[in-house]
Amino acid sequence: MTTLIAPSMLASDFSKLGEEVRAVAAAGADYIHLDVMDGHFVPNLTFGPDIIKALRPHTDKVFDVHLMISPVEPYLEAFAKAGADIISVHPEATPHLDRCLQVIKGLGKKAGIAINPSTSERVLDYALEKADLICVMSVNPGFGGQAFIPEMLEKIARIRDLIRGRDIRLEVDGGVNPETGALCARAGADVLVAGSAVFKDGPAHYRAKIEAIRAAAAGAVGLVA
Repeated sequence: MTTLIAPSMLASDFSKLGEEVRAVAAAGADYIHLDVMDGHFVPNLTFGPDIIKALRPHTDKVFDVHLMISPVEPYLEAFAKAGADIISVHPEATPHLDRCLQVIKGLGKKAGIAINPSTSERVLDYALEKADLICVMSVNPGFGGQAFIPEMLEKIARIRDLIRGRDIRLEVDGGVNPETGALCARAGADVLVAGSAVFKDGPAHYRAKIEAIRAAAAGAVGLVA
């Protein structure tokens, strides 16, 4: 399966989000990753459905919306209506993971499950039938620019075995660059979320940064980028 690159807008210039979305889409992004943080479930605040709705006309790329909020249930419909294509929720943020996934699917969106570094992949056992994407957090969520936690590579490999044969994407979010992206791809990831590694040097470098991560991932699994 081809590795997809999902630049995280958390690392972009918030003063010109629309321009940043257009620039990174034109540079070859497969998904636009949108981190929604509430200052409660994670120690940071970002944006809500109104911002996502405002960004939606700027590209037809997949909006990969990662909800780091608790409670999450009351907001699923708002993010679906705002233009999310994939909505990922944390089992750590809700006692009703199965219900959340049902609601997301009922809204006509793809459903994702994001799990923190300290959460066992066994939480996925009963929910895989409703999942379209599993997101392995390779940093503790809340802030961009953190270092990749190498122990997550074994978790990625275990989840790849768990979902083998299913139509489920395996995403990794946190500390991804060409080097760690290659390791993640070799372990079985096929969607790489990259923030600082894409955005840190400005729009003139977005395409080169995305292509470097894509090529490293392809090389790790023996594909041609």
